[in-house]
Amino acid sequence: MRRDDPAGLILVVEDNRNLSEMVGEYLESKGFGVDYAGDGMDGYRLAADNSYDVIVLDLMLPRLDGLEVCRRLRNEAKKSTPVLMLTARDTLNDKVNGLEAGADDYLVKPFAIQELEARVRALIRRDRRQVSAEVLKVADLVLDTASLRVTRAGTEIALSPIGLRLLTILMRESPRVVTRRDIEREIWGDGLPDSDTLRSHLYNLRKAVDRPFDRPLLHTVQTAGYRIADLDTPPAG
Repeated sequence: MRRDDPAGLILVVEDNRNLSEMVGEYLESKGFGVDYAGDGMDGYRLAADNSYDVIVLDLMLPRLDGLEVCRRLRNEAKKSTPVLMLTARDTLNDKVNGLEAGADDYLVKPFAIQELEARVRALIRRDRRQVSAEVLKVADLVLDTASLRVTRAGTEIALSPIGLRLLTILMRESPRVVTRRDIEREIWGDGLPDSDTLRSHLYNLRKAVDRPFDRPLLHTVQTAGYRIADLDTPPAG
């Protein structure tokens, strides 16, 4: 493992040796440092023990599949490293399962290597972006942007890196409605995801911040966008 690669340090977890070598050699030619793992168990150990900028993770792996690697990284190792999951399956259910397990982005095989690079760079830019330290509050939902700690009614809520970014955007703009296009551009830049990706992240965010509680704060405004607001409380003034 090296930390002197200016573009970033990437962990590639892929059991197809030809594919992993192709991805690794290309990323190294673009200035990245690359570590490899050929199965899920080795990938999990490397990711849990080290600090990477992005993990490129295959869904179907021997010993431990990609979904379980994600779950363990988020729940056991408490790692928030961005995960780009590679999959041969392009269905909404597969994407929801991956995002619920902790993946941040999806890339369906076969893919153009230039698109993988663009998505890796977008994840790194977002993760490295400095935000001013502030505490955002809507009703009993609180987000500390310095510690990235989220609570509602005093209960701590665990979110993926993109879930945190999405919540930050909506809470900073609250109670204003934020359009889908503005959210996607803020999170992914020009590398816009397919139409299901934002919907899947919003589904996970709503499940985390609303479902265990008495009243919803995350609202879909048809044809307009989304907002975080306490609609039971009249606006000041």
